Amino acid sequence: MGKLIIISNRVPLPDKHGNAPAGGLAVALQAALEKKGGLWMGWSGKIISDNLPQPQVNIQKHDNIEYALLDLASTDVDEYYAGFANRMLWPLCHYRLDLIDYERKDMAGYFRVNRLFAEQLQPLIQPDDIIWVHDYHLIPLAAELRRLGVKNRIGFFLHIPWPSADIVFTLPVHETIMRGLVSYDLIGFQTDYDLENFIGCISRENIATPLGENRFKTGSHEFKVGKFGIGIETDKFTDTAQRSEKSALVRRMRESMTGRDLIIGVDRLDYSKGITNRIEAFEHFVQNNPEYKSKVTFLQVTPKSRSEVPEYAEMQSMVAEYAGRVNGALAAVDWTPIRYITRSLNRNILAGLYRHAKVGLVTPLRDGMNLVAKEYVAAQDKNDPGVLVLSRFAGASRELDGALLVNPYDKESVSQAIRHALNMSQNERQYRYSSMIKHLQENDINHWCANYLGELRCA
Repeated sequence: MGKLIIISNRVPLPDKHGNAPAGGLAVALQAALEKKGGLWMGWSGKIISDNLPQPQVNIQKHDNIEYALLDLASTDVDEYYAGFANRMLWPLCHYRLDLIDYERKDMAGYFRVNRLFAEQLQPLIQPDDIIWVHDYHLIPLAAELRRLGVKNRIGFFLHIPWPSADIVFTLPVHETIMRGLVSYDLIGFQTDYDLENFIGCISRENIATPLGENRFKTGSHEFKVGKFGIGIETDKFTDTAQRSEKSALVRRMRESMTGRDLIIGVDRLDYSKGITNRIEAFEHFVQNNPEYKSKVTFLQVTPKSRSEVPEYAEMQSMVAEYAGRVNGALAAVDWTPIRYITRSLNRNILAGLYRHAKVGLVTPLRDGMNLVAKEYVAAQDKNDPGVLVLSRFAGASRELDGALLVNPYDKESVSQAIRHALNMSQNERQYRYSSMIKHLQENDINHWCANYLGELRCA
């Protein structure tokens, strides 16, 4: 067998000691690459002038892995990344048709950058190499590689949801996008719902003929589709949460919470996360359960993201406004209902905060999986675990059967779940936790990686 080649929008370079950046995906993929040697390719994050010629791929070697980095021109970033990927595909896949900003120049830029990736990657591919492409930024990559004569096995994994056919078909170039997907040998999705939606799309458009057992044929090309719910480094995260009790910051947080229960929400700033809905639901809970005034604190951690996309800058102001309004209306001299943080916290501190929180409030409006939900469960003390309140529209709801499932659009539903969680008996909390942690241990990030690659080699 040849080497493994991974392509993603960004490449997480190892630190000076050769360690992968924090985060289960980077660690698992780096481990898979190290086994037989491999290459990880993507955008370097650097933006060059449109007037400069496109530089060749920059290859850096760390131990057994080569990292192939591409700089992108300013126009390419605007059209490929900020434009078509994040103002067209992202809202489409998260069912936000009202936020789609379709521009044909952005579409052209999206395909142009994928063609550039393919042209730079093709000379680096050996006949026995296996290629694994990640996420919505790079859907056309296999088709571009096929045009260059690449016959290797190529897999694709979509980390975000795949919507129903009627949503997909609103995209003016939906057929081109879907034909790009069926150029892969294995297309992986997070949940059975995403898989069903995709099969519905190719069936309605007659793009491929079913062969049975999730296998299809288009022209002379056969491909397979499957569900591969991504996991986390379960045992490692549990250990991190246990050790975090020694952290000075976590200790100070616990001391400041004396006599109060902590409810925690952690999300990247994004309209798909339902943060303003969550704040309203917490407000509704306090207003309708006055006995909990001064007895609970809601900590919302929301690092900024995609500041180059106008909708995200507007949302940052909106979330701050919502939190400020609720605090202004409900706070007492010695009690701030909502603590709102807009900077990133390292994984050690987050793990400690998860462990201390009696309720994990994970209520996205739509999410491919949501690893915060899994991390919250993994961080719990098995003898006195907290309760996960989880949106039924997160992919994690298909796996975490011990969570309290809610409709994030219904603040009454979320409010009642918060009350249930705070009043839940220790026996019930332990029962719910034991079911979820068992699943997370059996289906961790390494299992996900090995399972997908095993299927790809046999596709």
